[in-house]
Amino acid sequence: MKEFRFAFKQTVPILFTYLFIGIAYGLMMEKSGYSTIWSFFSALFIFAGSMQIVMIPLMHAGTSLLTVAVMTFFINARHLFYGIGFIEKFRKMGWKYPYMVLTLTDETYSVLCSVKYEDGLDEEKATFFIALLDHCYWIAGCTIGGIAGQLLTLDMKGIEFSATAFFTVVVVNHWNQYPSKIPIFAGAISSILFYILLGADHFLVPSLSVSLIALLMLKDRVITKTGGAIYVD
Repeated sequence: MKEFRFAFKQTVPILFTYLFIGIAYGLMMEKSGYSTIWSFFSALFIFAGSMQIVMIPLMHAGTSLLTVAVMTFFINARHLFYGIGFIEKFRKMGWKYPYMVLTLTDETYSVLCSVKYEDGLDEEKATFFIALLDHCYWIAGCTIGGIAGQLLTLDMKGIEFSATAFFTVVVVNHWNQYPSKIPIFAGAISSILFYILLGADHFLVPSLSVSLIALLMLKDRVITKTGGAIYVD
């Protein structure tokens, strides 16, 4: 159908991004002792690339569920801000509403903010297919990575560095794309401060908390420097 073809064209760049990062995630899961089925279901139900990657060393270290839950909230708290603009739009989609909320990742949000729907398209269907396809790309990448990890006998030492590379790319992209550097400096300063005060095992949650508080207090400056928040009718 034309809505599906339109959605696919909009999400082709995300296809390759999600496949490669998902494969790295699946390989990391397999290397940490978790089978492909865990990679598949985490991609299906969690669908949070950054948090899934962070989750692997946490699970491997036996971190408490409470700590994981707190970290998940802070790492994905940004969704609370940019998701507000889509509430009314998603609510009108009926049974698709919960799924659209689940699948509103950074990349899907970017597409939905910039997409220009062609004449004659069912906008609701096209929007749903954009979210669905992005989700399927991520599931496919994670699953392929898990299967590859089982089949390949190569030494995967160092694959965990893909997590560091992933977050480095995110930071560099933010630095180049957005005029406001406040989020980067807030995260860097709080991380270094609490790393010195609390050590490597206990600095993450406090630094995330302080970063979120700083961004809430300085949100007007952040929005002003980025040219204002984007909302979709």
